[in-house]
Amino acid sequence: MYYMNIIEDRIRVPPDMFGSKVEDAVLRLLREKYERRIFKDTGMILAADDAKVVGEGMVIPGDAGAYYTVKFNALSFMPVVNEVFKAEIKEIVEFGAFASIGPFQGLIHISQIGRDKYYYEKRSKAITSRAAKKSIKKGDEVLVKVSTVSLKPSTTDTKIGLTMRPDGLGKEDWLSKAERKEVKKKAEKKGEKK
Repeated sequence: MYYMNIIEDRIRVPPDMFGSKVEDAVLRLLREKYERRIFKDTGMILAADDAKVVGEGMVIPGDAGAYYTVKFNALSFMPVVNEVFKAEIKEIVEFGAFASIGPFQGLIHISQIGRDKYYYEKRSKAITSRAAKKSIKKGDEVLVKVSTVSLKPSTTDTKIGLTMRPDGLGKEDWLSKAERKEVKKKAEKKGEKK
């Protein structure tokens, strides 16, 4: 989920930036320090904006830089367990599929694609179920649910597990088939009662 946070920090402005406006220098430094970084409590910071210097700057003897206390807005993305996303399949591998949710990619293990048995097909680079006649391939849009989240300091170390096993998840055409079966079952039950 996306969040807007207000963060307060102390920023050191180096002497080579003294010629520019304090707000501009501080915002540039904040963006370098925070954007595209992952923090356990806020998730990945996507954008830092609207920096306001609180109080006056401070100079420490022996340091040529100036220190400013700053409050700024930070747009972040934090995946939460049981959250549902519309995701795009980015890659198909033998053990599952990688799907994008926000700035992250999560793994849908082959056992989490559906309740049926799924197989990896090398030729078509797709994962299919022979019994249910369903398949997913690169570029497909699917509904997924976050099952596990392990945030680490980098995106390559961060692990997100996704699932499509619960009802209502998966590709859109899978959902419409299921809905059609439900309507057909209800119609048959009504016919039996008469």
